[in-house]
Amino acid sequence: MYSGVRKLFFTDCRCAEDDIKTYQELFAKLDTNKDGVVDVSELKEGLDAMGIKTGRGEAQEIISSGDDNKDDGLNFNEFSKYLMDHEKKLLLTFKSLDKNNDGQIDYMEIKQSLADLGMNISEEDANKILQSIDVNGTMTVDWNEFRQHFLFNPATSLQEIIRYWKHSTVLDIGDSLTIPDEFTEEEKTTGLWWRQLAAGGMAGAVSRTGTAPLDRMKVFMQVHSSKSNKISLVGGFKQMLKEGGVTSLWRGNGVNVLKIAPETAIKFMAYEQYKKLLSSEPGKIQTHERFMAGSLAGATAQTAIYPMEVMKTRLTLRKTGQYSGMFDCAKKILKREGVKAFYKGYVPNILGIIPYAGIDLAVYESLKNFWLSKYAKDTANPGVLVLLGCGTISSTCGQLASYPLALIRTRMQAQASLEGSEQQPMGRMVKNVLEKEGFFGLYRGILPNFMKVIPAVSISYVVYEYTRSALGIQK
Repeated sequence: MYSGVRKLFFTDCRCAEDDIKTYQELFAKLDTNKDGVVDVSELKEGLDAMGIKTGRGEAQEIISSGDDNKDDGLNFNEFSKYLMDHEKKLLLTFKSLDKNNDGQIDYMEIKQSLADLGMNISEEDANKILQSIDVNGTMTVDWNEFRQHFLFNPATSLQEIIRYWKHSTVLDIGDSLTIPDEFTEEEKTTGLWWRQLAAGGMAGAVSRTGTAPLDRMKVFMQVHSSKSNKISLVGGFKQMLKEGGVTSLWRGNGVNVLKIAPETAIKFMAYEQYKKLLSSEPGKIQTHERFMAGSLAGATAQTAIYPMEVMKTRLTLRKTGQYSGMFDCAKKILKREGVKAFYKGYVPNILGIIPYAGIDLAVYESLKNFWLSKYAKDTANPGVLVLLGCGTISSTCGQLASYPLALIRTRMQAQASLEGSEQQPMGRMVKNVLEKEGFFGLYRGILPNFMKVIPAVSISYVVYEYTRSALGIQK
């Protein structure tokens, strides 16, 4: 499978002199134009020739990690320093995975390591991951095999690759009903968790702003569209542009962005507490416990920031001159309708968390397991497109399940601001929608909602990656 150079390179060296000699020989092989510097193209071509496949952007990431003098290449000192530093990290990771300290990693140790990260997989899937690293077919991985697999992979550990598969809320589609992010003890102690949350918040803010016109159209159709008053996508946009101009398409976006930070912080803190209360074993959490803790954390966060949800709906539907801003909106709602108005639609909103989060998680886990069982032959790293696809499909399925409750919530939030609108409780409103508009009346506005999913996911992912880099978080 690997050339003689690779075997030479991965011989278990016992002393620094042997390491330096090995690094020199490898460097000479990679430096094809003999200018004393290995650039991205030389590294990629050289590794490909040795049978070491690098993913998109990974060669550049290796160069960037070791390039101290910023000349877009690695001289020998930088090259050897990068390999030495990388090996140290890999050895620490190998020891943490080798639970029984026998110098070998087996599939049960991989399974246990994933469980420690809050991710439960089958023995079959653990074997698939093991096979992607195992060179000699013994169904165990020793230090040399582990080093072979990861030394020219910019990920410093198996955990980093597995973290790809954790269902992350980074893919922001504007809904707040997802299970919170899971962070390892290492991420918590090093402070990486808050930087990841900050990157996710920035991604969500840009994503929601980019798709705000479609979000406003969704709310507009949820409230105003009916069998007798059919509103098309084009017709709805024409109405909004005629009434308030281009800037009116972003009404309600300000509060929609502002609520990201408090909701994320409350959800994260509540999730950590609920996990401690619900987990059967300290430091470990099963899938059903994670779902319960996540749902309760979501409900806690929604309860705290729900008045902002009501204001977002009112500001989104407002006519020109109705409110001068968020504070004016809050003041007028309080004066005319009282404190209770800030919790209209609360019950269907909280009920929507369960089908959304449950189906979202279940579909994501199913898609993940399908990919691992069918395609994880050479690597356990699925790649960006697979992850985006899994996240988009699972979120869309979650939306389908919870959308009727979201529609009822929005109508209840808006009804007091509509002239001649009768104040109806949830049960009667559902009954009226079914009687007057049929079952599909519960899905008014779902077209613009679906239309915003792919651009929202794409924008949030790109912004998240750039923000992570700016905050000093390795990919």
